[in-house]
Amino acid sequence: MSQTPKKIGFLSFGAWHPGGGMTHTGGDALRQTVELAVAAEEIGIDGAFVRVHHFARQLSSPFPLLTAIGVTTSRIEIGAGVIDMRYENPLYMAEEAAAADLLARRPRRRRDACRTATVARPRRADLVGIGLARDGRLGG
Repeated sequence: MSQTPKKIGFLSFGAWHPGGGMTHTGGDALRQTVELAVAAEEIGIDGAFVRVHHFARQLSSPFPLLTAIGVTTSRIEIGAGVIDMRYENPLYMAEEAAAADLLARRPRRRRDACRTATVARPRRADLVGIGLARDGRLGG
């Protein structure tokens, strides 16, 4: 019986606090996350993922960060663990993801788009000017 090799990665929330620790600013959190991904790739880690938290002292802009990780690494799989679609314009997000893919010269984990789309709440879609069908798909 053949076994599929296991993969290991990390998920960063990128928390920062002005009064303590080594991560005092949002810029520190972003730079340290890129440095963590580079170091993780160097020791053979397979994945680097970020969790997005708006309105908190944590990572809030995944695509510039994923782009920076993508252009400074070559092998590690990158992506966003969760993106809450209540705060996103899905069309703009798709453009940002595509630009990140092009700059990194490799695709992000394609499952991200599927996973995040299921978080979208149709009753809130009108806030970003997007019509959704009853099942949550664009164009409703």
